[in-house]
Amino acid sequence: MSVRFCLVAAARSSSLLAERFDDDRPLDHAGWHEIQLVAHTLVPLGRAELRYCSPTPRSRATGDALGFAPMAQPALRDCDMGRWRGLTLAEVTAREPAAVDAWLADPRSAPHGGESLHAFISRIGGWLDTRPALDGLIVAVAEPAVIRAALVYALNAPPPAYWNVDVRPLSTLRLTGLPGRWNVNLEAGAG
Repeated sequence: MSVRFCLVAAARSSSLLAERFDDDRPLDHAGWHEIQLVAHTLVPLGRAELRYCSPTPRSRATGDALGFAPMAQPALRDCDMGRWRGLTLAEVTAREPAAVDAWLADPRSAPHGGESLHAFISRIGGWLDTRPALDGLIVAVAEPAVIRAALVYALNAPPPAYWNVDVRPLSTLRLTGLPGRWNVNLEAGAG
């Protein structure tokens, strides 16, 4: 029996230029507006047998606004960015340009003292691979980074492919299959 997932990217909590590592800010006005625009297409996912979310305010708020009543799943947290938590990429690049270069070049590098990209992708993949096989659907609202990691893992792509995936707010990634063998369907979101 295969597992069916629908991963929904959380609505926005800031403009793209203001995004911060391990951002735990709530939804902003634009995020609430985006939910209103696409809710009619996503609300039916609330009938899923299991409903999860990343343990961030915007993921939980997105799931609640869509009527999912999701259970926070610690394994779906964003990548641990260590001392870079709360900073923008521009701020970190200005302070530690060599560390940013190392982090972007080597998926096993964690110059920030947190989790490497490789470890992050493996953690998300481990969560996918340990979900129970159901006759129904599992839905999870997660941060865009989690969706990117799940896609890279499902495709068995090299970790650097992570940097080439753009996940828009409220887009969905559908995965069907078994651990180690996933079929992928990516649908555009509101952003």
